[in-house]
Amino acid sequence: MPSSWGKIFRVSTFGESHGTSVGVVVDGVPAGLPFPEEEIQKDLTRRRPGQNDLTTPRDEKDRMVVESGVFEGKTTGSPILMKVNNQNTIGSDYDEMAHVFRPSHADYTYSEKYGHRAHVGGGRSSVRETIGRVAAAGLARVILERELGIYTVGWVDAIGPIDSNISELEYPISRDIVDKFPTRCPKQSTNDEMETLIRKLRDEGDSVGGVVKIAVRNLPPGLGDPVYDKLDADLAKAILSISACKGFEVGSGFSGTRQTGSIHNDEFYVEEGTGKVKTRTNNSGGIQGGISNGMDLILRAAFKPTSTIKKEQKTINDKNEETILKAKGRHDPCVLPRAVPIVEAVVNLVLVDAYLYQRALQPKWFMKYANLDSIPEQ
Repeated sequence: MPSSWGKIFRVSTFGESHGTSVGVVVDGVPAGLPFPEEEIQKDLTRRRPGQNDLTTPRDEKDRMVVESGVFEGKTTGSPILMKVNNQNTIGSDYDEMAHVFRPSHADYTYSEKYGHRAHVGGGRSSVRETIGRVAAAGLARVILERELGIYTVGWVDAIGPIDSNISELEYPISRDIVDKFPTRCPKQSTNDEMETLIRKLRDEGDSVGGVVKIAVRNLPPGLGDPVYDKLDADLAKAILSISACKGFEVGSGFSGTRQTGSIHNDEFYVEEGTGKVKTRTNNSGGIQGGISNGMDLILRAAFKPTSTIKKEQKTINDKNEETILKAKGRHDPCVLPRAVPIVEAVVNLVLVDAYLYQRALQPKWFMKYANLDSIPEQ
């Protein structure tokens, strides 16, 4: 079961939903970096369960423990192991799922592929696997912000039939602003509609999906490699690897297919005063030919409704017998509010790996775009 990602900034996650712990080993981190423990913990707290009544009532504080790779507050260059100990586990909630497959869940496919699965909490298919990614990405985010000035912010763009209709001019300027809204949709009227819908479906024992949108500012041109390591291809794989994610768009995405080339093409110009190359529109979403072009990176990720619901559903058991399942346990009626920091995390993991690769490949590029006077020692 592959659980690693990255060429230079290499991330390997471990652990199951209701196991002893979940976490990550990060290899390839340069030595001597101030270790941002508080920043990483802040990111973990943003994705933890039990934040409000719109999420699963499972109450986990998700306090991070650093086991290796850090000494006197700085990275040593050796692998960094970070973990979170699971505490609020109730395995009995899943007894009925030991032999019954939840519709649209990974139960059946895991069973068919491996012949053995951890049915308690879903094992590795649980969203708790993303704790390791979020922890690693907290470090990645600080590197990107410190050395390139890159800033990533995500928000809930839609839940069910409710669209935020947030224009480019209204994109939130910070994660703190987004976090003021329970749904993480930074538009009060839309947030209120979304809250009402989520609570209604939760009370009915049902669930709903939606869309997360990401904007990455100050991304320099030159990140990503043709042909098979295109930046958008790596981002697509990373985002679609998140549990419940079923769709990915960059820039205009599918809507761009309804335009002509003369309308869709992003015309270049040189920005007065800075001399920077810009485009008048950003239908490309900041990526052309698989390489960042210096414009904001704009992404959207679609998440299906949570598959574990309390309504009765027809299914089968592991003897291929038809049966009825009415799931117990504690589950998100909508994963979108907690998905925002997760999508931000995997985006930053892809970007930091692309950055460190480009830094090693093209020192002149680094000196042109980085906010440092010299290339840090590896």
